[in-house]
Amino acid sequence: MIPLRDNIRTRRFPVVTVALIVANVAVFLYQFLLLPESAQRIIFQYGLIPRELTSGVAHVPRPFPLEMTVVTSMFVHGGLFHVAGNMLYLWIFGNNVEDAMGPSRFVGFYLLSGLAAAFAQVWVSPTSPIPMVGASGAVSGVLGAYLLLYPHARVLTFIAVFWYWRLIEIPALIVLGFWILVQVANGLVTFNFQGGGVAWFAHIGGFAAGMALIPFFKRRSVPIRLFRL
Repeated sequence: MIPLRDNIRTRRFPVVTVALIVANVAVFLYQFLLLPESAQRIIFQYGLIPRELTSGVAHVPRPFPLEMTVVTSMFVHGGLFHVAGNMLYLWIFGNNVEDAMGPSRFVGFYLLSGLAAAFAQVWVSPTSPIPMVGASGAVSGVLGAYLLLYPHARVLTFIAVFWYWRLIEIPALIVLGFWILVQVANGLVTFNFQGGGVAWFAHIGGFAAGMALIPFFKRRSVPIRLFRL
């Protein structure tokens, strides 16, 4: 199930959403142009390593305080599909959430969602030596906010099951509800797994943070519609 676009028009150009996409893509292109060893070094230097954060001891030299990796990790990705998927979701759902808040509030909301996502993953894997990278935690916050604000929006979605595929408009409530159920299910299955892979609890934490923060960041004139089904 891959969302392609929604049917909610924005009133203003989503300057922050576009800037975030440009920044993430630019960092990824920089990584891509490096030699493999250098690209790997970027992930360890700018990624968030739970073991380092919880112990306060940095095992990798960095030109900035260890705590800053909570933020820098949001702009580093592990591969093309990783950054493409995150930016696709950010573009589809971020422009409307930004529209409901305004640019300056959206910046704060995005970063706080990313911080909550990072700490959620660190909480379940405090001794992991694997770097956490990617914007997915912050983007998950955007999805949580969108679910509350626009549950009735229609999302053009690509659905493929083996040889069957189809483009269909689905309510955002179903698209995002299914998405978070997948994150929770995978999080429970992989709980306490210390290897690499998807940081499921970062997604869950970011999504929950987005839902919790939206009442404080949205404009007063923008209603929360999820509970008006």
